[in-house]
Amino acid sequence: MTDKMIFIPYSDAVETIQPGELETFSQIAETMLNVARKVGQRQRHTVRSVHAKSHGLLRAKFTVLPELDEQLRQGLFIDEKSFGAVMRFSTNPGDILSDHVSTPRGLAIKIIGVKGEMLPNHAGQVTQDFVFNNASTFHSPNAKDFLKGITLLNKHAEDSEALKQLVSSTAQTAEEGLELIGQKSAFLKSFGHPPTHPLGETYHTAVPLRFGNYFGKLHLVPISKNISELKGKHIDHPTSWNAVKDSIVSFFQQEMAVWELRVQLCTDLEKMPVEDASVEWTEDLSPSLPIAQLTVQTQNAYSDARRIWVDEELSFNPWHGLVAHRPLGNIMRARFQSYQASSQYRHTAEGRPMVEPRSIDEMPA
Repeated sequence: MTDKMIFIPYSDAVETIQPGELETFSQIAETMLNVARKVGQRQRHTVRSVHAKSHGLLRAKFTVLPELDEQLRQGLFIDEKSFGAVMRFSTNPGDILSDHVSTPRGLAIKIIGVKGEMLPNHAGQVTQDFVFNNASTFHSPNAKDFLKGITLLNKHAEDSEALKQLVSSTAQTAEEGLELIGQKSAFLKSFGHPPTHPLGETYHTAVPLRFGNYFGKLHLVPISKNISELKGKHIDHPTSWNAVKDSIVSFFQQEMAVWELRVQLCTDLEKMPVEDASVEWTEDLSPSLPIAQLTVQTQNAYSDARRIWVDEELSFNPWHGLVAHRPLGNIMRARFQSYQASSQYRHTAEGRPMVEPRSIDEMPA
């Protein structure tokens, strides 16, 4: 397959620094910290400023597929090898809400035991993080537009859960009405996601990253029958407080699951832009190619010890990783400052150590 494709080589020129972007990045970081402060003051506990509520904390096996084409043997994927990995399923808001308030699904993966040249901020570590959402594009084309959206979310951070539930229910049943709301549509879309089962979703980095000599986007696709059949299906008891977590925990009490990681490499920089995160990279331009599998065995997917270790001590950041997989584009550059600031604030406020594991055996049962 790859022999027939001509992939754009990676170079620094694939990125274009936007005018005034450093100031925008600082404003994003401060706005996200404001959300964390407001939520922390209300709950008397500081959480992540995005993806605050976790729903599944899984120990996984990450295996690079054998006999990859030469163009796919890049960075982490050079050799057929297996690693331990942590999977954290979450939902987007920087708030701990009832799952009756249905919001987009997120997934972060930390692969442990990685060797190679790390990004400067991650020097000396042995982990590679990938951060996904269940949308194939980012909701904002660039950091300036993203700032507008989170500024609106910051204004609503102290709204009651009852109001957020009303918004969620209204948006789910009348999605077409969002366009009539105008400036508030970003807020409504954040709380109007269908109550689908997270294990049936396909997850996307949505924004590109370097892939050794090339660059592209990653997609994580459910391939075992038991989770692929959950696509589009609703979680059990969607009106209960922890319905998403309960659905994941119930599943892994009895079953295992397999996902396939795929890379979609850039073949046309105009039609597959790096700096506009809202543009769909279509499969006709470049198909997504399998490069690894994630396998999760039966387990307790949400113990108290795991919650403390993963939610309180770990952080997941696309800038935690190899130089060969450096995040690319305006949105990813904005994440560098905001993710670091959020993690530092959260760990300091709660008096927790910032842990970066060196072995999967550190993960509690």
